[in-house]
Amino acid sequence: MSPRRLARLLVVLGSWILGSSLGPAGAQAPRPSKYADLVRAELVTEESAVAPGATLTAGVRLTMKPGWHVYWRNPGDSGLPPEIAWTLPAGFSAGAVAWPAPERIPVADLMNFGYEGEVLLAVPIAVPDTLGAGPVALKAKVSYLVCERECVPGEALLSASLPVAPAGTSPRPDPRAAALFAQARERLPMPAPWPVRMRQDGGTPVLDIEAPGLKARDVAFFPYSETALEHAAAQTATGDATGLHLRLQRSSQAAADAPAPRADGVLTLTEDTGSGPVRRAYALGEATPAAAPAASAPVSAPVPPAPVPEAEGLWQAALLAFLGGLLLNLMPCVFPVLSIKVLSLVRHSGESPGRVRLHGLAYAAGVLATFLSLAGLLIALRAGGAQIGWGFQLQSPLVVAGLAYGLFAMGLSLSGVWHLGGRAAGLGDGLTRRAGLEGSFFTGVLATLVATPCTAPFMGAAIGYGLTQGAPVALTVFAALGLGLALPFALLAAWPALLRRLPRPGAWMETLKGVLAFPLYLTVAWLVWVLSQQAGPTGLMAGLTGLVLVAFFAWILERGRTAGTLFRRVGQVAALLALLGLAGLLAVLDRDRAGPVSVASADGIEPFSQARLDALLAARRPVFVNMTAAWCITCQVNDRATLRAASVRDAFKAHDVAQLTGDWTNQNPEITRVLEANGRSGVPLYLLYDGRGGVAVLPQILTEAAIRAALAALPAGTGPRAALR
Repeated sequence: MSPRRLARLLVVLGSWILGSSLGPAGAQAPRPSKYADLVRAELVTEESAVAPGATLTAGVRLTMKPGWHVYWRNPGDSGLPPEIAWTLPAGFSAGAVAWPAPERIPVADLMNFGYEGEVLLAVPIAVPDTLGAGPVALKAKVSYLVCERECVPGEALLSASLPVAPAGTSPRPDPRAAALFAQARERLPMPAPWPVRMRQDGGTPVLDIEAPGLKARDVAFFPYSETALEHAAAQTATGDATGLHLRLQRSSQAAADAPAPRADGVLTLTEDTGSGPVRRAYALGEATPAAAPAASAPVSAPVPPAPVPEAEGLWQAALLAFLGGLLLNLMPCVFPVLSIKVLSLVRHSGESPGRVRLHGLAYAAGVLATFLSLAGLLIALRAGGAQIGWGFQLQSPLVVAGLAYGLFAMGLSLSGVWHLGGRAAGLGDGLTRRAGLEGSFFTGVLATLVATPCTAPFMGAAIGYGLTQGAPVALTVFAALGLGLALPFALLAAWPALLRRLPRPGAWMETLKGVLAFPLYLTVAWLVWVLSQQAGPTGLMAGLTGLVLVAFFAWILERGRTAGTLFRRVGQVAALLALLGLAGLLAVLDRDRAGPVSVASADGIEPFSQARLDALLAARRPVFVNMTAAWCITCQVNDRATLRAASVRDAFKAHDVAQLTGDWTNQNPEITRVLEANGRSGVPLYLLYDGRGGVAVLPQILTEAAIRAALAALPAGTGPRAALR
């Protein structure tokens, strides 16, 4: 990150936040040298040249060290699938990845779906009808997680350059890649030649393959959905005159009365033929991924349309989101922005009614633009396979640090250390007026960014619904959420008569500015604490040092405004050095992540894992699951005000309820899957399993009475006496 860009990002905080969260986990830390040869990545093409209007078949070839593996599109019980980000010339477009049939890879009690040895992820690339003289440059950034017993994230920047085929000719296959792509096509699942359906047999899903006379063994089903089945459970295949019947196990996260899961996935088996055993793979269901086309075939990468919800469901979700946005104004996340709102109201109280209304509209536009931008980015990343949810940007230490630095700089400005926008004030009345509206717009941006750690009542269910219904519905839900957050301030601005009750701007505002800086400093302290949970002691030291550099940068710039030419130049060099140091500190913030916060305590609270939850439920013990994050203020308030209350702790003990806490401060695919299975896209999420197959979702704002009532409603036969039987 260049010093010039870093300086701009510190001033324009909203742009920094959006730009820094373009990757699902921020920048990956450099891998230690002992991990350098775990994966070798290459960009290969089936054709030796690019033909106008044709389809180019490219692929990312991953070669793993023996014993290590990468993941399929559904990674199973843990892991993340590889992601490919293409940089292509104008007019080119990349299709969907053609995923080869995966393998079942057991790791301890977990079952992963992925690839060992080598895999080619082929992608069709559409070429425009008109090309220049060439050559054509293809670039791809591939991110992956490679695992044995431990997991190591990695990424590679790949490129290839191809000539343009002469007009009227077809490009020849590259002989060096012909065998590679031929083998990759053999591993792709074919459409199933028989009818296949999923039925329910006494609560057990059974996959029926109507293939009379099929002699098969080593049968395995890989669902596309990550939350439909228990991945590690045994899959028992039996055959009769009607075909094969594969007995599966429903996910423990599914409700007991839920219908049978969909038969969408890949079926692999070994068929005994007259010439010997043959391993085959078949694509089942409607969500069949697009196969890589032959070199001469047109682009065909159909994406199943998102289900269209009923209008009633959409408007209900939008209403819930709007109510959630209104209540978000009362949540502790938005309190720091109240300083800026109060100053804004006082500053505009002496302006004309029309001008005040414009400020209200500018604020609302800032809120809506930021909500829709974050929603669009979230939808795009999820479509690319990232397992993230609402508040995802705060899972990156870079974003947390950037937000802390920006708020700290604003607090220093309120305290009089430096003056943001001082130079702009002298550029003329027109620019001053425009800057004032931009300030209101930016206030809306900041209010939204700071509000993301909070989940108000009604909000979680609405966002979870929207993200499962496709981009148009999701954007509608997020727009309603933004309208709710913006409405109170906009209404106040719409009736300027109310503002006349405020004192006129004057010298007293300097004192008020100084007082209102301290809520911002308190927020900075909280963000630094979050950073300590994400980046460990080394990252925490880097973040604190960054705050010192921000203060030095502000101080030296302010001194330079009134000093002589020589000192001003020296100050500019010092400020540049401070920015360079800040850029270096940001580079180490994502290194050596601390991982999930330890949640073990004297009260018997254990870290969440699906395996531990399954074991407790198998013992028919009630379980309380708390999905939380260090950056989620709602979670922290619930934890300290309610879950740590003596009456609540005593109630958990009295009913012998096991407690599991899932820390989503950093990305955790296992927790993400639980959130999605319960229709949520963010924390907090509180689940109470009764140990008899039932589960209740508790409110997002907890009270002692609500928890005690939920525990009292547990079925008879749970608790200490049941545990002794």
